[in-house]
Amino acid sequence: MARIHDIVIDCRHPAALARFWAQALEGYQVAPYDEAELARLRSNGIDDPEDDPSVLVEAGPGVRPRFFFTLVPESKVVKNRLHLDLTADDAEVEVRRLVGLGARVLAEHEAWVTMADPEGNEFCVMR
Repeated sequence: MARIHDIVIDCRHPAALARFWAQALEGYQVAPYDEAELARLRSNGIDDPEDDPSVLVEAGPGVRPRFFFTLVPESKVVKNRLHLDLTADDAEVEVRRLVGLGARVLAEHEAWVTMADPEGNEFCVMR
C-alpha cells in the first residue's frame, strides 16, 4: 500500500516559499544546511543557500510528509489541481496570521477560506 513520502511544490523562489510554509505549518522548519549540503551546493555552482533550487521543509525525524520546494522556470498560470486544507483552533486568527506571513484571501465560504501563498498556490483554512 502506498504512503505519502514527500509533497513537492514547483515554484519560482524555493527558499522564500519554503520559509513561508515552514512558518505556516505547526512544527515544521526549513531543513538546516550542514557543511556537506553546503559543499554539494557549491559543487553545483551555488554559493548561497538562498539560491538552492530545491529546499526541504520538515517536521522532524520520521515525520511525514516532508515538503520540497523546487525551482521551475515557468510561473503558475491556472488553478492548482491539488491543494492543502489546513485546520487551526481559531480559523479567523489563523487566516490573519497567514496573511501577515504573505498569503492572501481569495474567497470566503461558510466552512472554509480559500487562500493563496506568496506565489499564488491555493490552499484552504477550514472553519
